[in-house]
Amino acid sequence: MPKRQRHQQLSRLIEENPFLTDRELTRLLKVSIQTIRLDRLELAIPELRERLKMMAERSYDSVRSLPLHEVIGDIVDLQLDKSGISLFEIRDEHVFSRTGIARGHHVFAQANSLAVAVINDEVALTASADIRFIRPARLGEKCIAKAYVRSSGSQKGKAKVEVFTYVGDEMVFQGNFVIYRSAGVTEAGGGEAHENRH
Repeated sequence: MPKRQRHQQLSRLIEENPFLTDRELTRLLKVSIQTIRLDRLELAIPELRERLKMMAERSYDSVRSLPLHEVIGDIVDLQLDKSGISLFEIRDEHVFSRTGIARGHHVFAQANSLAVAVINDEVALTASADIRFIRPARLGEKCIAKAYVRSSGSQKGKAKVEVFTYVGDEMVFQGNFVIYRSAGVTEAGGGEAHENRH
């Protein structure tokens, strides 16, 4: 493939999915990792870590429902009461030592904390969760969770949030969360305080 055409494809791929690693790009464009790195340099496209940092620094809404350090994973995009994206890298401390497979509660915690973080309220608590683990996440993989507020529930004090977690383009987890808002918490007297989950 001519260099110019490869550069156009590389730019398009990263624009569509800024989470692509150099290794994934080599597979998609069928070139060496050195070629990808040179192409990125020529096009002034930063490496993955820098791209994520830039995304995180862009203007996005601030989390209101819990302190940012309590969110599991790095929030890279957040539009309160609409959607959010977080990135969580599976490290040694997150896996079973014999298999290198992530412990499920870490994958769940990323999705759950994002579902709470996307709610535009001072207090938001998980009321219920209907979850499905589709395939195990493994050591070294990057889990990208995408949350979508399906109903803001301002009347009943509850919101419905759907979360999908991917490794690359493969879904590994899906969850449907019902989140109490401030009004729902005082009325229901139930729900589990998010602080108590960690």
